[in-house]
Amino acid sequence: MAFSKILSFLQIHLRIKNSFILSLLFISFSFAQIESKLFLEGARVTDIKREGSSLWVATYGQGIYEYSFKDNKWTNYSSKSDNLDNDLFHCVAANKDFVWAGANEGLFIYSKKTKKWTKRKFAQGGEFGNWIRSLNFDEKHNRLWIGRFRNVTVLDVKTNRFTDYNRVVGGDEKTNNFNNIVFDGDSAVWLGAEFGAHKFNAKKTPDDQSAWTYINNKGRNFNGEGNSVSVTDFVFEKNAVWFGTDEFITKELPEYNIGGIYVWDRKLKWERISKANGLGGNGIYCLARTGNYIWAGVYEFKKNDKEEYGKGLYLINRRTKKVTPIDLNELNITTSNILSLFFDGTHLWIGTSSGLVRLKISNDFAKIKK
Repeated sequence: MAFSKILSFLQIHLRIKNSFILSLLFISFSFAQIESKLFLEGARVTDIKREGSSLWVATYGQGIYEYSFKDNKWTNYSSKSDNLDNDLFHCVAANKDFVWAGANEGLFIYSKKTKKWTKRKFAQGGEFGNWIRSLNFDEKHNRLWIGRFRNVTVLDVKTNRFTDYNRVVGGDEKTNNFNNIVFDGDSAVWLGAEFGAHKFNAKKTPDDQSAWTYINNKGRNFNGEGNSVSVTDFVFEKNAVWFGTDEFITKELPEYNIGGIYVWDRKLKWERISKANGLGGNGIYCLARTGNYIWAGVYEFKKNDKEEYGKGLYLINRRTKKVTPIDLNELNITTSNILSLFFDGTHLWIGTSSGLVRLKISNDFAKIKK
């Protein structure tokens, strides 16, 4: 199915309920007009989050950006703007009072009240303990989850208390090196590590050891494939979890991290989607879900020169698992490095190595009720 037809399908079914006949008629006689717009040209966009009427964007080289939906205005926080003494960020999160941004040398905190940034460093974790790689704010429990190169930290925002947790499993330090933190509704927190994934039961406290479970590629999990599995991102369905994983293979270790997307039915079945199914590579930078489709930013690891090469953006039907490559020229994207994705309910925000693209998924016609 052509991308324009898929986009038509998404635009209709994300908004219309109980209007199946109308959907069929629209798809049969109309094509989606692709509406995409480039922002922050030249910026390497590493993370995208929304809080209230603001979109917060982390970049590696141009600091932090805030986009006001209300005012249609961008604000930059960086050394160039002289309001933040750092430009290299991996992640961002926000609530009504604060913005948090993760860098190589610690956690930067912006107070919306004072309009000032401060920096916090962590004592535990050794040399790399201040490398902040993932942030996510849990509004229900008023907790900020901080994924570090070593250890995960939970901030109780109300009390301003930071608590570090060492999640090393089986003596392997890679189980405690965190890539990403994503919420599975309000019931669980999943943490992707350089070896395996941790699941936290959000109904309990992080100090409760019974709240934590860990899985890796041993036994049935991840089909038992590869020597290791590095989890980069998650997408959730009621009856399935999608895992994006890293590709890292060498001549010496041809099966180390084989990469791909794994789909687990939350019971016993695991299914892998890879180059064999139509992906441009087996490395997964990021995932996002819009309706019945999963979007994936893909890369390939070349074992000869040991470098990552972006392979673009792919769309996967979550029911049939059919893979469709996206023509980036249709979206006015000039790079194949798709590093971050965020769906705000209307637009898919696509973070690349050379800017941020906003793609309209929902349209006005789709708001018509039966």
